[in-house]
Amino acid sequence: MNFFDKLNTSISQNQSLLFVGLDPNPEMIPARYQSSDLMTGLENWLQFMITETADFVCAYKPTLGFYEALGVRGLELLIKILNSIPDHIPIILDAKHSDLNTSSIFARTVFTEWRVDAVTLSPYTGQDHVAPFLVYPDKAVFILCCTSNPGAAILQQFPNHNSPLYLQVVQESKNWGTPEQLGLEVGTINAEVLKSIRSLAPERIIMVRSIWAGDGDIKPILAAGLNANNDGLLIPVPQDMLGSVNLSQEIQFLRTEINQFRSEFIHDASRCDVWLPDINVKDKHPHQDLILQLFDIGCIMFGEFVQASGATFPYYIDLRKIISNPQVFNQVIIAYEEILKNLTFDRLAGIPYGSLPTATGLSLRLHCPMIFPRKEVKAHGTRRVIEGNFYPGETVAVVDDILISGKSVMEGAEKLKSAGLKVNDIVVFIDHEQGVKDRLKQNGYCGHSVLTISEIVNTLHQVGRINDEQLLAFQES
Repeated sequence: MNFFDKLNTSISQNQSLLFVGLDPNPEMIPARYQSSDLMTGLENWLQFMITETADFVCAYKPTLGFYEALGVRGLELLIKILNSIPDHIPIILDAKHSDLNTSSIFARTVFTEWRVDAVTLSPYTGQDHVAPFLVYPDKAVFILCCTSNPGAAILQQFPNHNSPLYLQVVQESKNWGTPEQLGLEVGTINAEVLKSIRSLAPERIIMVRSIWAGDGDIKPILAAGLNANNDGLLIPVPQDMLGSVNLSQEIQFLRTEINQFRSEFIHDASRCDVWLPDINVKDKHPHQDLILQLFDIGCIMFGEFVQASGATFPYYIDLRKIISNPQVFNQVIIAYEEILKNLTFDRLAGIPYGSLPTATGLSLRLHCPMIFPRKEVKAHGTRRVIEGNFYPGETVAVVDDILISGKSVMEGAEKLKSAGLKVNDIVVFIDHEQGVKDRLKQNGYCGHSVLTISEIVNTLHQVGRINDEQLLAFQES
């Protein structure tokens, strides 16, 4: 699971945008943890923070500088704290790393040995500095684009208020990595600053800092920083709260306050609507919410429909609509990914035309090159049967949307094989069943599907989206 998915899962599970800074600051340690051994007191305090907040935050952010300042024992403490954080909660190491010469070895240490999920970086050595961190596809970086330190204003506002340097950093850093790989760190008490950054980077995760140094009213910050889906903003737990004996209760109150504002916040109607489940059933299908969304946006319909083969089905599947709904499309891509990550292949191939957007999304997500066999060969130009670069002997995983007879996907696979490529696996989103996977197997292919049509129909019936008559029509078809 990459950082983006891990973070979103944590946000959803704990219903929280809050993160905790796990900083062993001797100046902030509560009196009850002070002892003759400073390190022991700091460790006990940090462990208390984790225990009290693990169910109410979406991430932890230890600041490397505090641990380095404590010497060898400080770094040993960091390792202990990292190992104490629950595996399902992402760790963002606040390093502000800025040295180009050590970026590769530093990235390897924090991502492979310390197993943190993301790291903060300084932007001023440019993309060359960020690149060694982006070669880890499951990790992420946060680029410091703005700080609240008054002494930095002369630099950040250069050359003028209309085109300040911090917005140039935002604009340039967007070219360095995808929204899943690269977020922004913003320290400010000025909602207008945050609003300008969000306007320039609507798709990025923004980790805000220093917001509690103002009058304590967080609503303007939320209004300026939340994205179209009412998230995309990571909010720090106030430092003075971390010393409280009643930390658990106080952080729950803060979480409720933030979520209440999120629920009241109304976004522009032109933006993509956020779908929320409206039912709760026992023993629900793992993809129940996705099935319901596909039905609700019209990708799954019931009636009498003539298929391309001439057969009449009591339902119709049209997955082309998902590309206009990013929320659903992202979930579909993740579902494909769960299958593909267990397969062995060198390249992905989409079958024209329906599955090409999906194959493209998977190529970006898996960092895997993509090709596709043409449906018809052009009478001009290169007259290539296969579009994209490849080498004979490579193994290709074929991606398609719906498996009905298997004819079109096998025709595409045969075109790939005719070019010297190997095809073992065919991955589809929906299997219409009726022995299609057996036909694939007879022709030398292993078929995989996210869902079967029976799973879809039974789930829709279970939750009341379709009636008994529609279920019976499906069963008799």
